Amino acid sequence: MSLDAALRIAGSGLAAVQRGLAQASQNVANAETEGYTRKSVPQRSVTIGPDPAGVRSGEAARAVDTALLARLDASRASSAAAAQREALLTGIEQAHGDSGETLADGLSDLRNAFTALRAAPADAGEQQAAVSVARTLAERLNTLSQAITDARQQAQDDIVQQVKTANAALRQVAALTERIRNGADGDTATLEDRRDAAIATLSESLGVQAVKREGGDVLLVAKGGVVLPLDPDRDLLATSGATVQPGSLHGASGTLPGVTLNGLDVTAQLTGGRLGEDLALRDTTLPRYQAEADLLAANLAARLDGQGLRLFTDSNGSSVPDTAQAYAGSSQVGFAGRIRVNPAVTANPALLRDGTHAVTGSATGPSAFTPNPTGGPAGFTTLLDRVLDYGFGAEAAAGKPWPAIATTGLGPDGSLASPFAAPATLLDYAARVTAAQTGDRATATAAKEQSQALQTSLETRFAAQSGVNRDTEMANIVSLQNAYAANAKVLSTVQALFDTLLAAVR
Repeated sequence: MSLDAALRIAGSGLAAVQRGLAQASQNVANAETEGYTRKSVPQRSVTIGPDPAGVRSGEAARAVDTALLARLDASRASSAAAAQREALLTGIEQAHGDSGETLADGLSDLRNAFTALRAAPADAGEQQAAVSVARTLAERLNTLSQAITDARQQAQDDIVQQVKTANAALRQVAALTERIRNGADGDTATLEDRRDAAIATLSESLGVQAVKREGGDVLLVAKGGVVLPLDPDRDLLATSGATVQPGSLHGASGTLPGVTLNGLDVTAQLTGGRLGEDLALRDTTLPRYQAEADLLAANLAARLDGQGLRLFTDSNGSSVPDTAQAYAGSSQVGFAGRIRVNPAVTANPALLRDGTHAVTGSATGPSAFTPNPTGGPAGFTTLLDRVLDYGFGAEAAAGKPWPAIATTGLGPDGSLASPFAAPATLLDYAARVTAAQTGDRATATAAKEQSQALQTSLETRFAAQSGVNRDTEMANIVSLQNAYAANAKVLSTVQALFDTLLAAVR
């Protein structure tokens, strides 16, 4: 090997060591920087023909397992979605029984009040007590309906916020991708760290899968299969604010806005993350809750009305929803929020004993009933017996079962269904509604805890594989310093040989 070749090889070695030392020092300095991944400088030997010609350093490379990173992003989306679902359903669970009593307990209290009144039909105190229990039950239904509407409004408001967050993250990903493709700043590894952080933020708002491509490009695919194009100069997703009412819905005839991608409505295709969960809650879960509460209120009012006691009415103080109609588009929609005690009964509690109106009777429904006339028997119990035996029972009259409470055709557009079969009595239906709705909150909490545990586990694994270990880096620095000293020794030796040759020539 010539002295020139030895000089070139040692010089390239020194340059490679300098780059390695600089990268190791940068790793140590950023060990606590969030999102920073350990980087190394790859080196390869260079030969000219059969002869060695030194080493050449490549661009800094990240120590990142892309499959593990994809699982981590997916866990972030699941964790954010579960946390949002738990947060919104908690308020509804509290409305069901924040005082320790459920809707079924409220119905049971009302039945017990009628039982007490049956023992003393003329007792004004018992009459007033029954009216008070009925008012409490109506107010609890009002509270539950309001809690459902409030949760839907929170979901709607968060949809707007998550679209803004997703747009900002998409812009950042697009801008960083352009710089990576163009090799800007000569430090693509650092830019890739920043892009991964932006994708992580995007994943919490909207579950996405990032597919890395050659040349630094990346393809983002939302969980529902929607490909998200990248444009650093404009927002791709759009939506708008809205006020939510019990009958509000998203669709061709609805008032709730969807989410559009480049002007195309992709609401139904967006799943995962907070945005996907908000859409599911606003358009599916909570409208079903509303329908179940409305049907409980409507059937309570209608079954008592069918026996001759209009105890509950709509907000106009006179009408009762027709439960024979399909739920969607009927006066049953939102009735749980409007139900109230009949003002006529409030003004004259004796109507609980006497009845509010006559019933003609039918072959399939309640039997005929004539109210107790003015001055009639003070111990009149016919109506009270009808209410206790049939209003709260499984039959409208002897041998005539009540029509089943609807469990399909729910929601403002009739597209939803309850996850249970409807029982025959109001108390059993109320118990199932409460169990289903509060059970969803418990399921959401369990899902959140599970997804957060998985996310923590994946973050630990990712940190172990891609994070900076100071001890390892310091050992690497010592090794590089030894290599630097060896290359410097070669240079000094070559320099001495050159000096000896020049002295001999002189």
